[in-house]
Amino acid sequence: MAVKLRLKRMGAKARPFYRIVAADSRSPRDGRFIEIVGTYNPIAKDNQVNLDEEKAMKWLNNGAQPTDTVRNILSSTGTWAKFKSSKKEGK
Repeated sequence: MAVKLRLKRMGAKARPFYRIVAADSRSPRDGRFIEIVGTYNPIAKDNQVNLDEEKAMKWLNNGAQPTDTVRNILSSTGTWAKFKSSKKEGK
């Protein structure tokens, strides 16, 4: 099973709110998911992100592939840099 870290759209029409989830790559965008990793609110002035870094690192270390948008969110919170540095230390 290929797992992806991706966004699940929530909220009303023209008022998007996203959950960052770990989901099977074959499931639909707003369909079934395995675990909620965080939330992302693009409407807020500072693009509010609430991320459980421990869960995100667990999924990344287990081989989950983030989508481009989720990778940008992880980079802005510093989680992606921690993941990359932990991979280099392991080698």
